Amino acid sequence: MRVLVTGAAGFIGSHVAEHLVANGHEVVGLDDLSGGFRDNLPAGMTFHEGSVVDRVLVDRLFTEHAFDHVFHLAAYAAEGLSHFIRVFNYTNNVVGSMNVINAAVKTEVQCLVFTSSIAVYGPGQTPMTESMTPQPEDPYGVAKYAVELDLAAAQRMFGLDFVIFRPHNVYGERQHIGDRYRNVIGIFMNQLMQDQPMTVFGDGEQTRAFSHIDDVAPLLARSIDLPAARNQVFNIGADKPVSVNDLTTAVAAAMGAPPNVRYLEARQEVVHAFADHSKLASVFGSSTAMTLDDGLRRMAAWARRVGPRPPSARADIEVTKHLPPSWR
Repeated sequence: MRVLVTGAAGFIGSHVAEHLVANGHEVVGLDDLSGGFRDNLPAGMTFHEGSVVDRVLVDRLFTEHAFDHVFHLAAYAAEGLSHFIRVFNYTNNVVGSMNVINAAVKTEVQCLVFTSSIAVYGPGQTPMTESMTPQPEDPYGVAKYAVELDLAAAQRMFGLDFVIFRPHNVYGERQHIGDRYRNVIGIFMNQLMQDQPMTVFGDGEQTRAFSHIDDVAPLLARSIDLPAARNQVFNIGADKPVSVNDLTTAVAAAMGAPPNVRYLEARQEVVHAFADHSKLASVFGSSTAMTLDDGLRRMAAWARRVGPRPPSARADIEVTKHLPPSWR
């Protein structure tokens, strides 16, 4: 089948595209390369450089290629930073998504697979289950939930089927380790390769369940082949939460470095976030997840091969009030 992957040069997008090519699909990728890299792109796919915010480009691609399925993975996923880049967040994560959904409806796409986030749940809902009412507390979570609601409306009105995944804290090879605002494991590895301390916001006792990309991307790619997945929402990721303090120790061990940590002033964030995945297993089947130590060793080996990246700094911060000093 002919498939579009937005965000195809990014971390999750490139892995999903790789699995789709391996599964025999004709894959077209779209990415503006703002957070992705050309060398992430798998062989055997067609690539277009551009943004989902560019409605004319999006409409042209859908018309020219007549996609059967769409994987809409393009987004700027930085929960904490989204408070300070509201216009950018909603333009890229909501308006861009509406361009994709409109084009999918007009060209009669069979199914649109969307990566949302457990950021939609907000605080105090653990373990997070799909039956809970989302209560996002940051603009990124608000944006993702808005797209979820719109997909449900588009399905009712136009018959556009969807599959929504809510991944969390995905890490692994090809992650943008130079992004200073997101992807804590990549940030830690990048800091260690530059002989810098790992920086932790607050006391480090906040917990997350970290998910290796190989436990996520294959299921996303397979979702279009499972009728039972249509018009459903799934949490996807690891089951076992760990504290950020324990994570620093594990990352340092994987990198063969001493666990040097510098604690920063706490930022506003959900303290504990982990999800239930029983619904996913009921449709996709149970599988053995990669352990955190094994996943970190694999990512560390890749990170050492590619070397450190200079930390990025955004020049488009819209609000500076309460912006963490380390982000200035």
